[in-house]
Amino acid sequence: MDDAEVLERLPLRPRDPAWGQLRSLRAASLAAPADPGAAAPLARRYFELALAEGDPRYVGYAQAALTPWTADSHAPAEILVLRALLRQYRHDFEGALADLAQAVQVDPQNEEARAWRAAIFMVRADYPAARRECDALAPLTDELRAAGCHAYLDATTGAARSAYATLRSALERAPQSGPAQRLWILTRLAEMSVRLGDAPGAERHFKSALALGRNDNFLLAAYADFLLEQRRPREVVALLKDWVRSDTLLLRLALAERALGLPEAALHTRVLGERFAAEALRGERLHLAEEARYLLELRGDPVAALAAAAENWKSQREPRDALVLLQAAQAAGDPAAAAPVLDWLRRSGFEDPHMKNLAASLR
Repeated sequence: MDDAEVLERLPLRPRDPAWGQLRSLRAASLAAPADPGAAAPLARRYFELALAEGDPRYVGYAQAALTPWTADSHAPAEILVLRALLRQYRHDFEGALADLAQAVQVDPQNEEARAWRAAIFMVRADYPAARRECDALAPLTDELRAAGCHAYLDATTGAARSAYATLRSALERAPQSGPAQRLWILTRLAEMSVRLGDAPGAERHFKSALALGRNDNFLLAAYADFLLEQRRPREVVALLKDWVRSDTLLLRLALAERALGLPEAALHTRVLGERFAAEALRGERLHLAEEARYLLELRGDPVAALAAAAENWKSQREPRDALVLLQAAQAAGDPAAAAPVLDWLRRSGFEDPHMKNLAASLR
């Protein structure tokens, strides 16, 4: 092994600007451990770092900050929302929805609780419930966030082209929107462009999102998948070479390295296997869709991949979860195992030519 080889992107260093912010937030929380006004900003910052870096350790730190309210059903609305965000990250969707429902009862104007309820219902493919939440969110928030909620739903349920047009127009009318909101919208526009067969448009949206200069694990994973589908693995390596701490990004990096015949592919494939094994021992299967892709595309074990993808589909039913289950069922020669996804495609009206062709071959 080369001594100069990067094995892991280290957590925040003392010179990072975010380090000073975290230090101040931690000091405030330690000085008043029972004060939700001190604990909430610290927990929120840790959660943001978990999403940005793809590192679940930050979720553990956030949970520690909220320890006084772990089982407090009368916690303030902000604590309830944060507790829900951490629970959904751990795939405790029922617990997260319960906390968010309680937050709405405490604070009926809490738009974040409504937005996250809609997001969780989307993960579970409960589209009528997601639409109710989007409808309830609309009068509480700005036009762009309301449009984003409805467009994400519509783009998944057979109206991708009109959803794209609506969301793009809303973004153009909101030039002062914040970078976090713009990143989310641009990523969704890129995904819709892919489904509509507009690769140049998807590229533009992805690059606009990246140009915002914010770390975002989901954006990097989505763009890496796009580049892999475009057969541009060298760009994936350049994009993700410093992101090996994230399981989701390490998977894409290993796939790109495998496509290029790079020696690092073997190391990163082994590291992924060790991480998935360690998660299973801890009873945490947080990345089952990625594990299924690892088993299918890196290990060449379609039967094990199908088992992982089918287990993942029980709790997570987003398009990327559907795709890996279809691919694993095809590779394993087990079309019957794809039945839940084929039914989802029929009922949802989801538009994606590649997935529809794959589904047709399995029928």
